[in-house]
Amino acid sequence: MRSLELFAGAGGLGLGLHAAGFRPVGVVEKDDDCCLTIKENAKRGPKAMRGWKVVGGDVKDVSFRVFEDKLDLVSGGPPCQPFSLGGKHKAHEDARDMFPQAVRGVREIRPSAFIFENVKGLTRDRFRNYFEYIRLQLQHPEVVQKSREGWSDHFARLERIETSSLRQGLHYRVVTRVLNAADFGVPQKRERVFFVGFRGDLGIEWNFPMPTHSRDALLVDQSSQGTYWDRHRISKSHRFYADRDMRLVGQASFEPNCLPWVTVRDRIADLPAPETSKTYRLSIAGHIFQPGARAYPGHTGSPLDEPAKALKAGVHGVPGGENMLAHPNGTVRYFTMREAARLQTFPDDFLFTSSWTETMRQIGNAVPVELAEVVGKSVLKQLQTVRHDGYIQ
Repeated sequence: MRSLELFAGAGGLGLGLHAAGFRPVGVVEKDDDCCLTIKENAKRGPKAMRGWKVVGGDVKDVSFRVFEDKLDLVSGGPPCQPFSLGGKHKAHEDARDMFPQAVRGVREIRPSAFIFENVKGLTRDRFRNYFEYIRLQLQHPEVVQKSREGWSDHFARLERIETSSLRQGLHYRVVTRVLNAADFGVPQKRERVFFVGFRGDLGIEWNFPMPTHSRDALLVDQSSQGTYWDRHRISKSHRFYADRDMRLVGQASFEPNCLPWVTVRDRIADLPAPETSKTYRLSIAGHIFQPGARAYPGHTGSPLDEPAKALKAGVHGVPGGENMLAHPNGTVRYFTMREAARLQTFPDDFLFTSSWTETMRQIGNAVPVELAEVVGKSVLKQLQTVRHDGYIQ
């Protein structure tokens, strides 16, 4: 099925959706370094990205009319700085808020479905009204804000239309949910909010995929009865049994069919220590030691035997605490670029050609590839259940 990726960043969301079965006709991205990353991978990176067409520049300057009624999916991660814990929290007052452009893309393209992702901060009480405003705009993309109409007045008009049960013109059935990437096999506790919508005339019913992994299952696996430590060949003197935490695993909350959360050790154990590896770097690009890591209160790194803390892009360089590995002996070091990419579930043949700081920014802003694939497969499966004249095959 054909798709268009907006605000593509380094391509994590698009790569996952491609793995799910969507084929992008183009990806739109303003940032020059991100465009370079996508172009390099389109030339010599993962096979799934070969031939991707990059539209560089501000999405505000892109007309989507050429794609009207020709695409199955529009996706993207509108810039999140207005809502991030590390940002200035201006929301709709921030010029970097690109949700209006995402809504415009839906309005002009009229896709069968859309998937948009953003930071969990968007769901905080401070932004609650604006969150609902975004959702209603996506439900009624043709109800455009009038000249000299403030966003709150536009919000009120959308509410009246919503409560009137009138569904004239283009409208979407929209559901939202905060997903923790760790619950879907990503080795990172990364919570993000997803907006998923299906065009109203398709009559589709859909719900978000159910978690496949859990913390409780990891505790069981790391207990004296589990196989976690044996699997990693960790001597008994270096094991940290979770038996003391087993009392927290209640039968009501524990799903025995769930797999254990994937840990940092699970994902990077096969990589040699970057301090001593020289020849290995040639086959695993970006596995290079970066000096200068230090722990301080509130910034202590990610434990080796848990999913990593959410990697962050940083406003002024790489944020140390969130992007460090904490060894069991108390020492810390920065994740290498390749390790960070693995925690975001990028394949090893994905190329990052920029500096360490810029690459870590791109990785920190990315959507985990495997999480995008899970959501994308669920959406695609539902789209395949409907057939109509047009572009769904």
